[in-house]
Parts: sequence; C-alpha cells; structure tokens
Amino acid sequence: MNRDQLTAQGYSIDTAAGKMDIPVIHAYLSNESYWSKNIPYHIVEKYVKHSLNFGVFYQDKQVGYARVITDFTTIAYLGDVFILQEHRGKGLSKWLMQTIMEHPELQGLRRWILATADAHGLYKQFGWTPMKAPDRWMELHDPDVYSVKSNS
Repeated sequence: MNRDQLTAQGYSIDTAAGKMDIPVIHAYLSNESYWSKNIPYHIVEKYVKHSLNFGVFYQDKQVGYARVITDFTTIAYLGDVFILQEHRGKGLSKWLMQTIMEHPELQGLRRWILATADAHGLYKQFGWTPMKAPDRWMELHDPDVYSVKSNS
C-alpha cells in the first residue's frame, strides 16, 4: 500500500460527514454486507451524523467506508468497514485502516473494539487480537432488528 501511488491513481480518503455518499453506504450495507442486511436508510443517515466517518473515494465517487464510534478519550468501536468489490485488491482496505489508526483524535485510547466474521487478517496487521478475556464482555444483540417482521 502506497498512499502516494493510490492518490496518483485517483483515490482519496476523507472524514467530512457531508461528503459521505449515504445512498452508496446504505446500498452496500443493506444489500451486500452480512452484518446490516436491510438496514433502513434513515438509520445510516443518522449514524453518519454521529460517527467519525472515513470515506474512500475514487475520482470523488465513494468506493469504501468505515466509521468509528468513540468518546475520543478511552474507547473506540470500529464498524461498517467495506470497499466496493470492483475496487478491492488495490490495498485500499489497508490504507483505510492505516488512516484510521493514525488519525490524531484517535491516539492514546485505552481500548478499541470491533466485530468481524471474515477480516481477521486485515485487522491483525494493525495490532488487533482476539479478546483476551471474552468472558468479561456481555452484549445485548438483536440480529433481526432490521427485518420486516421486527419493524411491523
């Protein structure tokens, strides 16, 4: 991954919430992701407003995304990380992760967390490990919250 090379190829990363292409983000999450199937548009629109967003752009068109939910002092949750299929294999996910991990407002945090079913190798390159004490963590999880049945 070479930032200069990717920039020269027309790629960029931006954190401005107003620049995020919510229809692109929503389409990917709702239709292609395994973690947010059927997520309503208004939910994506709302969380973009309340997250630290990282958009990957190719010639000003959004081709990737990640967001961080944080208090900027002790903890951060990394979520919704994706690169559109036609732009994969170019080192964009690594560049995105490096940009997130080096962001000045995210330095000195005590804990980062995320959930992934298939990208362990990517995150491992940036120092992420399985939870050392998973028995200490609890969750309240509703995997069907976006299904038609749950919303009726």
